[in-house]
Amino acid sequence: MKRFFLAVAAIFAAFSSANAGKVVLDSLYSRTLGSNVYFNVYLPSGYGKSDAHYPLTFLLHGLYGTHQDWPSHLTPVADELINSGECRPMVIVMPNAGGADVKHVQNGYFNMPGRPYEDFFFRELLPEVEKRYNCGGRKGQRAIMGLSMGGGGSTVYCQRHPEVFSSCYAMSPWLDNDGNQVGGRRSEKDCLAITCQSVCDNSALRFVQEASDETVSQLRTIKWFFDCGDDDFLFDQSVKMHQLMRSRKIKDELRIRDGVHNWEYWHTALRTALPFASRNFGR
Repeated sequence: MKRFFLAVAAIFAAFSSANAGKVVLDSLYSRTLGSNVYFNVYLPSGYGKSDAHYPLTFLLHGLYGTHQDWPSHLTPVADELINSGECRPMVIVMPNAGGADVKHVQNGYFNMPGRPYEDFFFRELLPEVEKRYNCGGRKGQRAIMGLSMGGGGSTVYCQRHPEVFSSCYAMSPWLDNDGNQVGGRRSEKDCLAITCQSVCDNSALRFVQEASDETVSQLRTIKWFFDCGDDDFLFDQSVKMHQLMRSRKIKDELRIRDGVHNWEYWHTALRTALPFASRNFGR
């Protein structure tokens, strides 16, 4: 009996290894930013063995994070969900938009003085990714998601570029900084202060409040999902976003689970986020 279970375990391990995706480190020189920008790319099992075209998902990190944050969390979950058929094979790009030293290294996904990151993302990163990898190409084949600062970035990117993405999944999203929820009241203008101000200036909440009827119509072409822990310090922002979306008759999902602002929560969120993106490809 023991030999039987060992044999089963060996077969399962061999199957898992044969059906595992891989993460590759890539980079491009940005003329917009005047620097080299790194990004990780998850390629599903079988990628490159045929001319198959894959949907594209961007997965954004949070404040204090980099492109290196997501791979160890993402890879086993993506492999499992793809192998079980719970989500489609997809290319997942994890770009760098910051660093751990938030006072001295500029973070964020928006255009800031001397650092027009949003311009870089849409004018350079997205087209270059689709050129290098057989993926994306149109709204129905693209999704975006992220945690905290990346959740807010994902939301605003979809608000301002509704023609680009089919869905947005925001985990514990930092949607506004009115009231200084992050960073506190700061007198010095270090990099953290600039990042915090950029989130306030690009408020996802205010965008919905002030959106024209035409803009609201465009927002309805995106599938929205907000996922936040009940003890997360940004909890109220997700609830307010849901209320604003309902007031403008923009359909969205709001998921409140037990949890706080940490990796345990975001790791488990992937199990909902990836199938959500998968279901909405091809729309």
